[in-house]
Amino acid sequence: MERGVVLELASTIRHDGDGGVADDLETLDGTKRWLAEAAAALAEHVTVGGFDTERLAREADEELRLALVALREAVRALFARAVRPGPPSPADAQRLLPLDEALSRINAAAALEPVTPVLEWEVEGPPAVRQQSAHPAPRERLLAALARASVGFLTGPERERLRACTAPRCVRYFLKSHGRQEWCKPSCGNRARAARHYRRHRSADD
Repeated sequence: MERGVVLELASTIRHDGDGGVADDLETLDGTKRWLAEAAAALAEHVTVGGFDTERLAREADEELRLALVALREAVRALFARAVRPGPPSPADAQRLLPLDEALSRINAAAALEPVTPVLEWEVEGPPAVRQQSAHPAPRERLLAALARASVGFLTGPERERLRACTAPRCVRYFLKSHGRQEWCKPSCGNRARAARHYRRHRSADD
C-alpha cells in the first residue's frame, strides 16, 4: 500500500495479464478480498476511534460493494481531470462521470461521518485536540475515510505527479517519481519499448 489508499482504490481497475481489464470490485468475493488485503492501510485512514477493517471485510455485502464502486468511479473521473493535458486511463476514458457528479459523490461520502474536535488537557503537558466520531457504523466511516483521503490527495502536492500509464494495455494511474517516467512499473516500460520497436520495424518493412 505504499502508493496510498486512494491510488489503491483506483487501481482495483487493472490489466488482467491477458490483454483485458480486471475489476477487483466486480464481485462481492473480490470486494471482500480487496478489503482484507487493504485492511491495514484503510485502518490508518479511519483515525477516529477504533476500527476493525478486517471484520468489515468479512461482513461486507452488496450494498457496500456498490458504494465502493460508485466512489471509485468518482475518483477515477477526477484522476482523469487531474492528469490533463495528458491522456486518462483507457479503461474508462469513454464513460467518465461528469465533473459535478464526481464531486458530489466524493463530498457526499466525506460527509457520512460527522467529526467533532474534543479538547483534552492533562494535569501535566500542553492542551491537545482529539477527533471524536459521531457515527458508529463501520461502513459509513470507511466510505467517509476513503472520500476524505481522496480530497486530501486531490488538493495536495501529489496530484501534480499523477499520471495515467501509457504502456499498451495498462490502465493504471501512478505517481511520477522522476522527470522522464512514462510508465507505472518496469514491466510496462519493457512492453511499451517492445511495441515501439515492433511499430518501427513494421513501418520500415512497409
